Amino acid sequence: MDRTVLTQTELGGVMPLVARGKVRDLYEVDGSTLLFVTTDRISAYDVILANGIPGKGALLCLMTAHWFRVLSEAMPDLRTHLVTLDLPSHIPAQLRQRYQNRCMQVRKLEIFKIEVIVRGYITGSAWSSYQKDRTVCGIKIQPGLKESEAFPGGPMYTPSTKAEQGAHDENIHPDEAVEIVGARHAKQIQELALSLYTHAAAYALERGIIIADTKFEFGLDKETDQIILADEVLTPDSSRFWPADSYKVGEPQASFDKQYLRDWLASQGLKGKEGVAMPVEVVTRTEAKYREAFERLTRR
Repeated sequence: MDRTVLTQTELGGVMPLVARGKVRDLYEVDGSTLLFVTTDRISAYDVILANGIPGKGALLCLMTAHWFRVLSEAMPDLRTHLVTLDLPSHIPAQLRQRYQNRCMQVRKLEIFKIEVIVRGYITGSAWSSYQKDRTVCGIKIQPGLKESEAFPGGPMYTPSTKAEQGAHDENIHPDEAVEIVGARHAKQIQELALSLYTHAAAYALERGIIIADTKFEFGLDKETDQIILADEVLTPDSSRFWPADSYKVGEPQASFDKQYLRDWLASQGLKGKEGVAMPVEVVTRTEAKYREAFERLTRR
């Protein structure tokens, strides 16, 4: 797989730039289609690092496409925003190799203004909240849980706000999500997210990976009033992946995601700092973790 580092896209002369996110740049293909370009940028604590991870964009793009196929087979009624992995025909020949495997043409949708998080295990901010007052996103949780333990009642739907770039998402109670997206859509989103997580968690566990938690995004097809699975899906950027063979309740876990990067930033006093460049060792180890997750899940 291509290990070229792409942190900045330059397709503005070919099609209009719609937005730049932390990792993805969005261009308009036509009135109903966007081009998602997944770069090699990486962020932690809501800050984009100065350098990127070689080949990360292609791994994330291809992993998302893989999950769309897997989940659509498991859930025949599921609809996703993916149109094709093919590049738009008007991207010139000299740029096509640079952008191959990093791009998805997707349908334009009205994206719901919440981040849809499903947690199967108590870790991260959920564990911190639980230690304080035995709640997660304002939901009371039974006493006696240990760090990294599976939630006894099964996966939890714990939405958050969708903050502008540079700001922080805030965990909210599911009732607050109802106020943001409306009761009918909130119920559908919750049910769909929990079903997606359940199918994905079982699939990943067969391949030696525990999905501790993950984030989904959904959009609305206004013509059909259907909820559409959008954006990236079940990648190391949007999920916590743990190796099943070393899982142990009561302690933090090894991971196949950017937790290693987060830990390095915290240990160096760089948490939330702008302009930080990762040293070679951190880049190499982070790349290896992403690649192993991809290879285990896709068997490619």
